[in-house]
Amino acid sequence: MPEPQSTLRRLNVIRIVAALDFLLLIPLVVAAITHAEGVVSILGPIHGTGFLILLALCAKGAAEDRWGWWYPVLVVVTLGPPGSLIGDVRIRRALKTA
Repeated sequence: MPEPQSTLRRLNVIRIVAALDFLLLIPLVVAAITHAEGVVSILGPIHGTGFLILLALCAKGAAEDRWGWWYPVLVVVTLGPPGSLIGDVRIRRALKTA
């Protein structure tokens, strides 16, 4: 079982990536609604890359037995930041009670 401090450091990285990805998602959605294709064509790939990084970080932690495979699945189902932040809270609570 990996050390809790190491797991918390991984979660901190995931939290930062999720926050940045979420900050990109807001203007991306606004641009999509207002049909600002130029902005969408720039922010879309950046957000997509952030999503893939977030998913890879969550999957790597699951592969290392830091948390279950439910975490990357939650990230996919919620399309990124919301699921990663929900999973972050759940894992941190579990680490406190362990």
